[in-house]
Amino acid sequence: MKFQQLKAFLDTKAAYYNTPDFISGDPITIPHRFSKLQDIEIAGLFAAILAWGNRTTIINKCTELMKLMDNEPYDFIKNHQPRERMKLMQFCHRTFNGVDLLYFVEFLQHYYGNVTSLEFAFSGHLTPKDQNIEKALIGFHKIFFAMEHPERTRKHISTPARNSACKRLNMYLRWMVRKDENGVDFGLWKHISPSQLVCPVDVHVGRVATRLGLISAAKADWRTALDLTEKLRQLDPEDPAKYDFALFGLGVIEKYV
Repeated sequence: MKFQQLKAFLDTKAAYYNTPDFISGDPITIPHRFSKLQDIEIAGLFAAILAWGNRTTIINKCTELMKLMDNEPYDFIKNHQPRERMKLMQFCHRTFNGVDLLYFVEFLQHYYGNVTSLEFAFSGHLTPKDQNIEKALIGFHKIFFAMEHPERTRKHISTPARNSACKRLNMYLRWMVRKDENGVDFGLWKHISPSQLVCPVDVHVGRVATRLGLISAAKADWRTALDLTEKLRQLDPEDPAKYDFALFGLGVIEKYV
């Protein structure tokens, strides 16, 4: 497929899936239930980290988690008493369990005790001159695990320093940074540019990207994520991550092969 044909094809698919109708069936529906910045940040972080497996199951488990936080995640994080944490121990999704959840809550309580927005845990490591968000992801990983933590929890926050594709965190940053008139992504964070975002890569996106000739192999690692994003940046230098809608829709919904 020639460049202009590919751009037209992916622009059309991105526009088709980047609509309000997309929200209800995707984990992004969880942060869309809130209006306060910090509630959206917290609900979005958990929805992204737990985005593993069937989307309906993910949404149900995130709904369960928000209920455990009295559907006021920021207030719960800021003001809950240590004894209230015990009810969180019952939570489990895949390999993410109550031990992991307790550390996430501990980190967030400590963080929000000093900073108003989770944005700065990422953007504080980045400059406008950085081509992509690699430094932001590495910096967030270091901040997140700066406190004493269970070793098992480290697998739930990935980092480019270990060549991880960082699919969930890239998706989370897309949610928080991208903004357009369609209202799917929030665009609440202003210190990271949409042009710096890296496209989330999983097996579905990798398969479609390989089929379209955007990457040579569908290996889900950081190098592949950067290579794919560079190709997408040629299609739209200011907003390469918008094509996540197209690649995800083609791979997961249309089963494009």
